[in-house]
Amino acid sequence: MPSPSEASSSRHSSPASVEEEWKLNISEDESSSEDDDEGESNDQELHPAHSSTTAAQTSSADGRQEEDDSSTGDDDHQDEEDEEEELPVTFESLGLIKPLLTAIEGLKYKKPTDIQQAALPLALAGRDIIGVAATGSGKTAAFALPILQKLWEEPKGLFAVVLTPTRELAYQIAEQFEALGSAIEVRCAVIVGGMDMVAQAIALSKRPHVVVATPGRLQDHLENTKGFNLRYLKFLVMDEADRLLDMNFGPAMDKIFKVLPKDRNTYLFSATMTTRVEKLQRASLSNPARVEVNHKYSTVSTLLQHYIFIPLTHKDAYLVHLVNELAQNSMIIFTRTVQDSQRLALVLRKLGFPAIPIHGKLSQESRLGALNKFKSGGRSILVATDVASRGLDIPAVDVVINFDIPTYSKDYIHRVGRTARAGRSGKSITLVTQYDVELFQRIEGVIGKKMVEFVVDKEQVMLLKERVAEANRTTVIEMKEDREAGGGLYGTKRKREDGEGGGGKGRDNMDRDDDEYEAGVSRRSRGRGGRGMGRGGRGGRGGRGGRGRGRGRW
Repeated sequence: MPSPSEASSSRHSSPASVEEEWKLNISEDESSSEDDDEGESNDQELHPAHSSTTAAQTSSADGRQEEDDSSTGDDDHQDEEDEEEELPVTFESLGLIKPLLTAIEGLKYKKPTDIQQAALPLALAGRDIIGVAATGSGKTAAFALPILQKLWEEPKGLFAVVLTPTRELAYQIAEQFEALGSAIEVRCAVIVGGMDMVAQAIALSKRPHVVVATPGRLQDHLENTKGFNLRYLKFLVMDEADRLLDMNFGPAMDKIFKVLPKDRNTYLFSATMTTRVEKLQRASLSNPARVEVNHKYSTVSTLLQHYIFIPLTHKDAYLVHLVNELAQNSMIIFTRTVQDSQRLALVLRKLGFPAIPIHGKLSQESRLGALNKFKSGGRSILVATDVASRGLDIPAVDVVINFDIPTYSKDYIHRVGRTARAGRSGKSITLVTQYDVELFQRIEGVIGKKMVEFVVDKEQVMLLKERVAEANRTTVIEMKEDREAGGGLYGTKRKREDGEGGGGKGRDNMDRDDDEYEAGVSRRSRGRGGRGMGRGGRGGRGGRGGRGRGRGRW
């Protein structure tokens, strides 16, 4: 990795030196890693977007100061400058070209978000960027707009690659690129696991401007698709970098980095800045500017955070009571395992609630179908593993229920971040059993506030107990029968309303949530729904998939 003084001669280290950097960092213990982080601090410029002056304003203020030094310093001139400082920051003032401004106006973006105000001037000036920002902060536009502006100046195929951990997020990023780049006719290709390799190879042969990909499938094409290479790539983006590393995409990213040109811009965006992400940025970015919009463990003031202390044996009944009481709201229910996501969705549907599961075991088509039904209002209850807590564009969620308290505090932040977005109010409710007290107290310590108890009528909960237990018994029996029939843990040979689809093997199956990775191979899904105890649509198939191989270096 070249030092900042060497960056002018070579923007990025050679593949060999990158490999050495990763191996060096992996062999270090935590204390030495922290020392390295301190040693690297001088190589990065910190641009906190929540300071009184944004990075963009700081840059312009520096320019004004230089003018003051050479000016006469009269009062009239100073008054004009004071007025300039009070002007609001707009997309136009950040230096974007007219075609992009037209697209932004059409999308009804009113003003740049904090991360956009901080990152855009630096990116447009040609800097590598490290962006630390939560989901919903507008970071996709923060990296898409400078790429599109440069593409307008130098139009060519295979101009940028965006690496993302999940298939759903890849499609969303591509949609946003196409919307923002509509005036310049940008062409995008989504390259993810679980989809046809031949069709993707044809799409790549047409040399799209932007490729949005999961690392495993992109590596497959680099190794197996004739004529496809990234030797002239101008931009690399790693979105949700912490999640990329959590899902063990390290080996695939290692191979991708080796075939990228040195003369490129790299943007790394992450909700949290972990030690492994710090190591990744040192291996892949050159003299980056760091922009940060808030503390990594903060929650917004418009979020009302509640808890209910319950006995484990009555957990399902309490959940059904909550869903019934909050039935007029859209909600996401988070579970720790794929099995509970599927089971609870089926139980709720048996009891007449419009629930639909989303987790990494579902086929790509089923996951996208579930997400679209929830976003369109066709289903108001999404029962999800953490695959849905990061990056997905799910607007206007009223309530988040943590059926299982997350093991890690940062996952709690990501989950509850699905509500109370863009200035709206929202509510989160966490179910705490007698076995969760320590985790609950740890979360309260991290967020720096005490949650408020959500009062429920326990007698009403007990009245639901037998009906919920019966729905759960029949659901468990059906899932067991499907497994014994060869349909897998969540499957059947019958089709379901969510459609039919299969997963891939090896690296393709890494495009998933952490629960799926721990659970192993992909299995098929099925459900019965409808009002009351009636039957609705029938279950669906996913395919089989193996574990991704290899471990990450970060």
